[in-house]
This record gives sequence, structure tokens and C-alpha cells, in this order.
Amino acid sequence: MEAELDRALATAHTPTLMMALVHLTGDTSHIDNAPPLVYEMTGDGNGNLAPALQDEVKAKVKAALLAHKAGKPLAPVPNTATLRKMMNYVAGVEIPPHYVPFLEEELAIDGRDPKQPAPIAPKLKGRAMKVLIIGAGMSGILTALRLKQAGVDFQIVEKNPNFGGTWLENLYPGCRVDNPSHMYSYSFEDNHVWPYLFSTQPVLLAYFQGVAKRHDLAKHVRFDTHVNEARFDEAANEWRVTVTGKDGKQEVLTATAVVSAVGQLNQPNYPAIEGVGAFKGPTFHSARWDHSVELKGKDVAVIGTGASAFQFVPAIAPDVAHMSLFQRTPPWLSPTLDYHNKTDDGMNWLIQNLPFYDKWYRFWLFWMGTDGVYEAMKIDPEWADRKDAVSPLNHELRTMFTEMVKMQLHDRPDLIDKVIPDYPLGGKRMVRDNGVWLDALKRENVDLVTDKIARIVAEGVETADGKLHKADVLIYGTGFKASSFLDTYKVVGRGGKELHEEWAGDARAYLGMTAPGFPNFFILYGPNTNIVVNGSIIFFSECSVRYVVGALDLLAETGAATMEVKKDVHDAFNARVDEGNAKMAWGSPNVMSWYKNALGRVSQNWPFPNVEYWQATLKPNPDDFILDGGDATKAKAA
Repeated sequence: MEAELDRALATAHTPTLMMALVHLTGDTSHIDNAPPLVYEMTGDGNGNLAPALQDEVKAKVKAALLAHKAGKPLAPVPNTATLRKMMNYVAGVEIPPHYVPFLEEELAIDGRDPKQPAPIAPKLKGRAMKVLIIGAGMSGILTALRLKQAGVDFQIVEKNPNFGGTWLENLYPGCRVDNPSHMYSYSFEDNHVWPYLFSTQPVLLAYFQGVAKRHDLAKHVRFDTHVNEARFDEAANEWRVTVTGKDGKQEVLTATAVVSAVGQLNQPNYPAIEGVGAFKGPTFHSARWDHSVELKGKDVAVIGTGASAFQFVPAIAPDVAHMSLFQRTPPWLSPTLDYHNKTDDGMNWLIQNLPFYDKWYRFWLFWMGTDGVYEAMKIDPEWADRKDAVSPLNHELRTMFTEMVKMQLHDRPDLIDKVIPDYPLGGKRMVRDNGVWLDALKRENVDLVTDKIARIVAEGVETADGKLHKADVLIYGTGFKASSFLDTYKVVGRGGKELHEEWAGDARAYLGMTAPGFPNFFILYGPNTNIVVNGSIIFFSECSVRYVVGALDLLAETGAATMEVKKDVHDAFNARVDEGNAKMAWGSPNVMSWYKNALGRVSQNWPFPNVEYWQATLKPNPDDFILDGGDATKAKAA
């Protein structure tokens, strides 16, 4: 063991070791006597800790862990004051008081799952409650798990043959997540040994399917089943959901409540270009990758340079004979040198053997990724020139990122102007960069084409300058119809209102989850619950699902049959969100991106710190809703 421990400590994250040492010994002197941590964006995560001090901490951890393995018990759980001292130190800042309960919950130092719901069933007083979940991806699995814990009857309808959602459908080469593995995972599941720092598609698919299997969720799912329509029956106060099974037969399912967990990024977007469909060779979208098409030795045209293309282009470029890569707008490259790295064996050993190392490492990642870059995306009203940057800090990061690109392209200066965006950092989705993208663009067999596409023809792609770029295969890397929320099925609420007609291309929901006129209907990963630079979408899903389960608990406790958000509450919330997004880089009127819908409104993003969504979703406020039917109606009559 000692040799393994030495190897693990050699590459360990020292601030996390310092926290684990407190749990081993109860002593905080190594924190009290150490200099405040100062982190750099491109640093190793150990801040400004001197090598000698790091070695001293590692020696103390070694001695304390060996003593613990020999039988010495852990120190008592630190009190609140000590925990706050530890949190402040590892974060490198004095954490604002309103963040503390939020971060204490994420840390979960006592080993409990703070978001686990209490049983709802005893409150139902003999009434039935059944929930239909649409979708068995990350959010659908989470909802099912929480409803099972709450003792609520539920069923999942999933169009695919298995769990996994986006990680089941996106099978393009190089597919991986852009959040650290230890954050892109459920907070209540043990941080198991991740093979990569940023997980690949197969790893994440195995993870989510493994969670579903451990919690025995398959027996609740109807796979290969498409939802056609969800219609609220006002007489019965229930939802009637029409589905089509694998055999083509239609059936109507009934439910007290419906939870839509179909996500945002699952319907491929094809560009509005003349001639789409005219190409004579194999054609497919990256989200529907056709692995039967041989790319080796072929001339390939790729339209789009967004997040998906950023991953698959470097993966296929070495094999193709020639690639014409068509770029409308370049993405900002966020320096992430370890993006493709395997997880160090030492880290995995410490996670398995050093008490509390996993919790504090995840906490550090969570804090650094939650609001670390958020402030740089806020528009400074005093900043004059907002075309290139929105604030002094935004400008500073822009300069740093630009210089890093220029360094990588010192041997290809002709590419510099093509790949440096002319919009502020954060105006569109940034992509993680460990050098492979620019290396791919520098290949002799790759041409980055920035001339506007005029049309697609049988032989390839014709640009506005009249040039024909011939190809054997055409691949669309043009993203998803993100703003077309829930567009795979029809939703009809009170009075025959159809949700998409009500939205009229501008999807809105209270807390991203519920809309007036659609009682007991909840949306996960709904309008304005996407995040740009501050954290993992799994965090938002956990907050949303807790709120949904809390809403069901409110129905049970009050005896109401339905709950429907009040229109004034809904409208005030959306007005505040719009005002917030207008103050962020992605809300700049001169920047267009998939964050905005066809009307120009930011329909995707949450514009505030994550702590505000956490606070808003702790528990539904009964005053925000019209509670009706059942005991609630009887109480009104009385």
C-alpha cells in the first residue's frame, strides 16, 4: 500500500489533500499557516502553494492515512465554523454567506443525500397518484429514481430501445462531455473511478445505464415507444397521453402528472441552404452518424464548426483524403490542456482509499466551475466598445485566449483571422481546446472555407465565389433545433390550449418547468435552464427534479387535484430572466447564436448565478400556483 500511496500523492491535488488531512487528524494548522490560494486559469490547480509546502502536506497525509489504515479512527466531523474555513480556503476566496448552505449541500460531508425526497404516498389518503415520464435520458432516469424514493407510482415512455438519451443517440467519432467527469455525474452517486477527466460517450452511456440498472428502473419503462400527444382531461383532472409502440399500435395512457424529460439537444438542425438534399453521395448529420459510410480515403465536406464538429473533425481528419470544412462563425477556444487525458491512476487510488478526497475534489471543481468565469460574461455598462468584449475582464480573457491561438498558429498565420471570433467571449458557446482543433485545421488535407455557402449541388458544395468544392461524403455538423422545445409531440392543456401555439416560437416557462394553462405538466431542461460557463447541466436537473417532486408532495399534502402556475408569477419570472440575459455577453443584440430563438430572444440560458436557481427550486411556493380540484375545491366551497 505504501508504494501505491507514494505514487498517488506525487500527482495529487494538494488543496484537496489539505481538506482530507483535517478529516484524518482534526488539525487545521496546515490551513491556518498556509498562504491564501490563488488559482490561475492555465495552472495545475494547486494555486500558489510552494513545492516545499506541498511536500510537507503530502508527508502529513501519508502518515495520517497509514495510521488510519492501522486502526486510528477519523477525527469527528468538523463543526460548521471549521467547514466554512475549509470551504473558503479550497475555493481561494471568502465564500459569500448566501452561498454557504448551497455549497454545504453539494459537499454532503455527512454522506447523506440531501435531495432525497421523503415518502409522498402516506399523504395521499387513499387517492391514487401516477406520473408519466417522457424520456429515459439523464433527467428521466433522475426523475424516476426520485419518484421511486418518494413512493410514487410512475412509468417512463422512451422512443429509443434503452436508457441514455443524448449519450445513446450521439455516436459520432470523438464524442465526449465538456464538463469534468467528477461534476458531470449525479451528486448522490459515489464518485466512481472515471477513466477520463472528461468522459467519452461510451463511458457516460455505461454510467447512466448503470445507474438505471442499480435502481432497477427498467421494469418501469416502455422502450421503442413514441409520444404523439399529451392532452389534459379537465373532467377527470388527469393527463391522457397517446403513444405509439414498436408494433405501430396506438394506446392512451393516463397520469396524474406528466414530466417531460426529452431535453433540448436531440432534434438535428439542418441549415437553411439552397439544395439541401441535392447531394448525390452519402449524407448524414453528426447526431445521426452513419457508421456504415467509409470515410477513409474519401473527400469529405463538413458544414459547421460548432461543438460537435469540434470533436469529430480532429477524429476523422487523419483518415480522409481531403476535407472541406465550411465555417460560418468560429467558436472561442477555451484552453483545456487535459481535455483528452486519462484520469491519473493516483487520483483513482486516492478517491477509493483516502476518506473525503472525492468529496472535496468534487467541491473544488464545483466552485471553480460554478461562478469562476461567470463574472467575465457580464456586460459592463461603462465599457464603451462591446463589439469585441463586454467588460474589462471579458477583454482580458479575450486577449489571453487570442494569444494562445496565435501561439498555436505561429506556423500558419493565414489561419489566424479565420479562427479568432469577432464577437465577445461568451457570446456563443465556447469549446474546450487542447490543441487538436487547430492541429486538424493545419493539416495539408484540410481546407477551412469561410466563404458563404451558396448552395449544395449533386457533386458537393458551391460557395458564393462560384467555386465548387467536390466531395464524396457530406456531413452536417450544424447542431440541434434547441429552441424548438418539446416539438416531437403535441401538448394540449386547459380549454384546448396547445402549448406550441401558445409559445408561438418563443418558449417560456416558470423556472423553466411549468406554464399557465397546463396543470400538473412539468418540463425538465426547459426554457432558460441551460448554462453557458458555470457548471454542469446535471446540477440544474437535480434542482428541477427536487422541485417537481416537491410539487407532487404539495398536491398530496393539500389534497388538490391540480396545480397550475399563476400567469402573473410566470410573466414576472420571464421578465426578470429577459432582463438578466440582456446583461450577459450571450444577450448582446449584435450576437446571434443557438442560445436565441428565431425572434432574437435568449430562450436557452439561465442568466444568474447557480445559487439563485438552487434557492428558487428548494420547495414550491403554494402562493405561486392555483391549487384546484379534490380537497382544495371542497375547502374553497366551505
